[in-house]
This record gives sequence, C-alpha cells and structure tokens, in this order.
Amino acid sequence: MVAQNFVVDLNKALVFQVGHLGEAYEEWVHQPIVSKEGPRFFQNEVLEFLTLTVWWAIPVIWLPVVCWFVYNSVKMGLSCPHIALMVVLGIFVWTLLEYTLHRFLFHIKTKTYWGNTMHYLLHGCHHKHPMDGLRLVFPPAATAILLFPFWNTVKLFSTPSTAPALFGGGLLGYVIYDCTHYYLHHGQPRTEVPRNLKKYHLNHHFRIQDKGFGITSKLWDKVFGTLPSSKADAKSIWWKYCLLVYIPLCCDSTSPK
Repeated sequence: MVAQNFVVDLNKALVFQVGHLGEAYEEWVHQPIVSKEGPRFFQNEVLEFLTLTVWWAIPVIWLPVVCWFVYNSVKMGLSCPHIALMVVLGIFVWTLLEYTLHRFLFHIKTKTYWGNTMHYLLHGCHHKHPMDGLRLVFPPAATAILLFPFWNTVKLFSTPSTAPALFGGGLLGYVIYDCTHYYLHHGQPRTEVPRNLKKYHLNHHFRIQDKGFGITSKLWDKVFGTLPSSKADAKSIWWKYCLLVYIPLCCDSTSPK
C-alpha cells in the first residue's frame, strides 16, 4: 500500500488518507480488496453512519415517490397509455444517464488531494472494496438532493401533465439500477440473462475497468463503442472472480472468530 512515499493504513478511516496518493491514486483504487466488511470512511460516527445504506432502503424509500409522481399525472388527466409511455421513456432516458455518469463522472481521472478524495467517496471506494454491501447503493440523502435539479430539468422539456410520469419513470429506472447493481455483486443468478449481466459487470471490475459501463444493459456500450472484447474473456474473468471472491469469502466465513 505504499505510493509516493505515502502509506495507506487500512485500519484507519480512509477518506482523508487517499488524497495523499496523488497520481498513484488511479492505480491504487483499481486494485480491489475482496472482503465482506468494508473499510471505515470517517472517524466521526455521524458521517460514518451516513455512508452506510442497506440495499432494500432504495425500493422502500423511492418506490412510493415514483407512485406519487405518476399519480400526479393521473390527477392531471393524462391517459393510461400516455402515462405508460412516459414511464417507459423515463426508464430509457435513465439508462443513458446511468451510462454517462458511470463513464464520464464515476471514472474521471484525478490526482489532486481533493479530486482523489471526492472520487473515492463517489465511486472509487466501490472499485477498491467491491463486496462492501453497505456502500453499494447510493445514500438516500444524497439522492434526495440530486432529485431537485433533475426534476427542474424534466419540467423544462415536458408539459405539466407529462413531467411527473416522465420523472417517475426516470426515478424507477434508478431504483432498478441500484437493486440490479447490488444483485450483480451479491446475488447468485441461475438464469442466463442475469448470469451474463453479472459476468459483464465483473469484467468491468476485475479485468477492463475502462469498458463495460452499463449496469442494467449493454445497450449504450454497444452504441458508444465501449463493449469489452469477447465471451472467452468473460468466461476467464468469471473464474478469476471465483478465485478472488468466493474462496476468500468462504475462508473468512469459516475462520474462527
């Protein structure tokens, strides 16, 4: 863990350490540590608590909000087929937003102290500790803050009656994304479609981290040319994942406490 004469102490709060890595941060953060338990972020207990989110909090909190927005379009007299169309369009727009944010913001290259620190909080922590289940979904408090500018943007490009359904669809797309993302890391899919998505996402984490930015689908990777190379490579990364993840986790679970 030595980089530029700076040693990252994994036994201490990490957030205010990683900035000191400078240009070496990019390499350090993409060398995953596989463990059931994530690192400590902050020494302060309140800040630390705010970084922890169970996956089921996402549908519990946001699905009622989705229903409320859609209901507002119903109250304004929008027909059911039109509402369904707006919701589907909202989900589709979210998939593009999901890809864009992941590719251009979550994987932005940083080297300054605050740049590294902010990137670690935003997405770097997930690549460093990909099995940290309490920091895999987006904290609801942060989501609530971001909803305001997104809602105002939707209102600019739609009518008063279609805006709520369109926004509700986008929010539903986000819920699907976060739940899918958690499942791809911690679920054990038995059918072909989710298994392929899991392999696809693991390829992004453990092999080619500058490709495969889609989580819920490969659509935009195909459109923008960031699709990883071959199925053979996907199979090889599946075995590498088993070696890096399942064996250490099994050993961890069977080791004496």
